[in-house]
Amino acid sequence: MQLRRHVLTLWSVCAAAVALLVVGCTAQPTAGGTAPEAAASRTSAFNATDTAWILLMIPMAERARQLTDLAPSRSADPAVVTLAARTGSALRTDLRRLRAALKLSGVPDTRPHEGHNMPGMVSLDTLGRAAAAKGLPFDRLLTGALRAHFTQSRVLCAGEQNQGRADEATGLAAAIAKSTSHQLAGLDRLRAAGAATRR
Repeated sequence: MQLRRHVLTLWSVCAAAVALLVVGCTAQPTAGGTAPEAAASRTSAFNATDTAWILLMIPMAERARQLTDLAPSRSADPAVVTLAARTGSALRTDLRRLRAALKLSGVPDTRPHEGHNMPGMVSLDTLGRAAAAKGLPFDRLLTGALRAHFTQSRVLCAGEQNQGRADEATGLAAAIAKSTSHQLAGLDRLRAAGAATRR
C-alpha cells in the first residue's frame, strides 16, 4: 500500500513535468542463494524512485506493445506496420531489461497499476477501439497513442535519471530515453509524410 502511494505520487509529479520525488519506501532483500550482506548491498543501491519508475514503465511498455501488435492485422499502411514492428521490438527489449532490474532490486512485482489508465499509458479504451478499427482510423489511434507514450516515457526517464540512485535503473532510463527520442522522430516523419500525401 505504501509503495502504491509512492508510485501514484510519482505519476502526478511527472504529469506536472517536474523531477520524480518519492520517499519512504524501502526495497526488500531477495531471498535464496545470496549471502545476507551481498543481498543487502545489492538492494540498498535501489531507492524508492528507482523501483517506482520500474513499476511504472513495465505496464506502460506492456500496453504500448499490445497496441503495436495489432498493426499487422489492422493497418493498411505498410509504413505504419513497419513503425509498429520496430516499436514493438524495442518495447520487448525494454520489458526484458526492466523486469531484470526489478528482480535485481529485490522488490516484488505487485503490479500496482493493474487496470489503471495513467498519463501517457495506452488506455484500455484505446486498445478496445484500436482492435475494432481498420485502416486510417486505426493508424490515427496508434500514432496518437504512441506519441503520448513516447512523450511521457521521456519525462519519466528524465526524472529517474535525476532522482534515481541505482546504476542499473538510471542507465536503463538513459537508454530508453535515447531509444524513445529516435522512435518519436520516426513517428513525426511518418505523420509528416502522411499529411503531405493527403494534401
